[in-house]
Amino acid sequence: MNMTFMAQFLLVLQTINRVLTWVFFVCYSYQFFYIAVSLFRKPRTPKEGVPHKFAVIISARNEEAVIGGLIDSIKNQTYPSELVTTFVVADNCTDATAEICREAGAVVYERHDLTQIGKGYAIDFLMGKINEDYPEDAFDAFIVFDADNVLENNYIEEINKTYSAGYKVVTSYRNSKNFGDNWISAGYALWFLREARYLNAPRMVLGTSCAVSGTGFLFDRSTVSTGPDGKLEWKYFLLTEDIQFTTVNILSGVKIGYCGTAHFYDEQPTKFKQSWHQRLRWGRGYLQVYRHYGIKLIKGIFRKRGSKEESRTNFACFDMAMSIMPAMILSLLILLVDIIGTIATLVTLFEIGSTFGHAIWLIIGPLLRANAMMFVLGIFVTITEWRYIHMPAWKKILYTFTFPIFMTTYVPIAVASFFTKVSWKHIEHTRSLSIEDVKAGKKKDGIEPPKE
Repeated sequence: MNMTFMAQFLLVLQTINRVLTWVFFVCYSYQFFYIAVSLFRKPRTPKEGVPHKFAVIISARNEEAVIGGLIDSIKNQTYPSELVTTFVVADNCTDATAEICREAGAVVYERHDLTQIGKGYAIDFLMGKINEDYPEDAFDAFIVFDADNVLENNYIEEINKTYSAGYKVVTSYRNSKNFGDNWISAGYALWFLREARYLNAPRMVLGTSCAVSGTGFLFDRSTVSTGPDGKLEWKYFLLTEDIQFTTVNILSGVKIGYCGTAHFYDEQPTKFKQSWHQRLRWGRGYLQVYRHYGIKLIKGIFRKRGSKEESRTNFACFDMAMSIMPAMILSLLILLVDIIGTIATLVTLFEIGSTFGHAIWLIIGPLLRANAMMFVLGIFVTITEWRYIHMPAWKKILYTFTFPIFMTTYVPIAVASFFTKVSWKHIEHTRSLSIEDVKAGKKKDGIEPPKE
């Protein structure tokens, strides 16, 4: 083997690695600016909102264990109850979900379709039923929740303030009701808190568009009405219908708002197999969205705008394009280059004068750097959101250390998402908690956690 060639080959790999790292930094340095904005400025929430009629829509599949808690938290809102109607689509349910929801006062429609499976199809079915049974002016806007969610008592009152300020789509502050179960649920929870505090909050401050995240968001009737008759239609059926919905609205010039004072909680997976499949679906869904809208987003970055407000749409397109795809591709390319470089170094370890320690560093160095960055991010989130994380202090500290491990598991998931066929699978939920139970840090069946 030609040692000169191998040395040059390794030099080329190092150069490629540095270039990819710099490209990654250039693409995502603006998110470091987001952190600074979030630390020193908070979004302004209007003090009051004008009355609006809301339809709360919930897609539920075999959620008899938890959906009662969500409906109770909707009924306990400080917002006038006569302006809120709760709708549930019992989607291919084989349990008592529909009966429980009817008894709790929700309007329930049952859907049985094993060919078109997914939340998007269920919501579209529900929209069709609302078209049939309610007049066009029955509701001004819709609020989407998952069956395992539970709301702060002032949630609708607060999100209505931001909606009243003119935002046609509004997302909110997503927390977790089983934050302290284990490192998996805590990893999810920290990531969603980071999304609220260090992505959507600074976006709102800077006047660009925020992003919807699956549940806990509001949209105006005009964003889903079609044709001269104003019929409702939900046309988002990809594996990540929330990202698709966000992207389409940004491309249409709709600025998505964020209400940081509207808090809700959801239940995160605690089993790795379940988590793997869910995040694999997300990864595959990102690929779908980018395939459908990636070129449009890139064109939107460079489109000429007439006003300062319109030009913010350019940045929103850039922000969304970065959020969907490049991080995954760049990370995998960097990892691939590191693996090739490590193998080449090990093959020529003694001949070119490398040391064993140098070879080991090539293997673990990039991983340690990435984990260090995630650890710092986890510290920031934990410290700034400390009072909203409802579990003992020792767990808050512990799960800051496990957060990088959780994020590292995204690497094989990202790789698998390129090659694996993914479909919707039901995520089992078991935590039926009131908002008071969540804040008290209680677990299932009212069992108190250990004292701090």
